[in-house]
Amino acid sequence: MIPQQWTPPCGNQCTHKYSALMQIPWRVFCKKGCNADGDTWEECLSACDEICYKDPVLKDQQWSAYIDRSPGSASYSQDCFHACVSGCGYKFDIPPEKVTEVHPNRPLLPPKTNPAQPKSSKKISDDIPSTSA
Repeated sequence: MIPQQWTPPCGNQCTHKYSALMQIPWRVFCKKGCNADGDTWEECLSACDEICYKDPVLKDQQWSAYIDRSPGSASYSQDCFHACVSGCGYKFDIPPEKVTEVHPNRPLLPPKTNPAQPKSSKKISDDIPSTSA
């Protein structure tokens, strides 16, 4: 048996696509797409949604999404999703053109912005000069 035969073909394609050292996490998520439960393309895509986007772990407790082991930021979640979808594509022999057109079913959350805090306006009274002597 030669080394290329030690891994399933889907996992082998993920390894080739994400071969750079910096792409190791995406290779892992691609292989998770290969190994996703489900017998259809759609079920595999929904598994990618579950893997890559944070959900509350405890029912009705939004803060518990931080316990979830999904990637953190929105851009990481998108990269994870695309890597996972490419694994699903390899698993179900979907053409690469169709794989690149797939978008997550979840709405992307706008980046959190801090509400503008009102600046404290110090009013200088008329009887006190605003410059030092």
